[in-house]
Amino acid sequence: MQLTEQENNVIKDLQTQEKTCVEKYRFYEQSANDTRLKELFHRIGDEEQEHFDSLGQVLRGDVPNVASAKVGMEGYRPEVTYSAGDNSEAKHHDQFLCTDCIATEKLVSSTYNDDLFRFNATNVRKLLNHIQTEEQNHAEMIYKYKTTNGMA
Repeated sequence: MQLTEQENNVIKDLQTQEKTCVEKYRFYEQSANDTRLKELFHRIGDEEQEHFDSLGQVLRGDVPNVASAKVGMEGYRPEVTYSAGDNSEAKHHDQFLCTDCIATEKLVSSTYNDDLFRFNATNVRKLLNHIQTEEQNHAEMIYKYKTTNGMA
């Protein structure tokens, strides 16, 4: 498949965004206090890396089949680490990380929503829509973590 110059530039921009997400989740994984939150950030970071790699495939002319891609992390049920009355610095720190990641996921999802309409190829649009859905799932999982831990 041959991309137009505009499509090529959009994919490169999305790939830069995904690389930043991978780096952010790896950094936050190291920074988080709660082991369960570290694990969540690690899992999401792995998915962001998959997004980056999928976009690289598109740049090489091969669009991954979304039917074989993961469909989010349904069934994610975080366990309680912090009590509702916990006012510790660790909880506030982890809450900040979660809030920042949700804001990032909203931005990333919005970007995919706008950019997928720049492509004529249905398979590319399906891939971008699939990635957008995964970005929304990331925000939902982090929100569930926050709610379970009295941070929302």
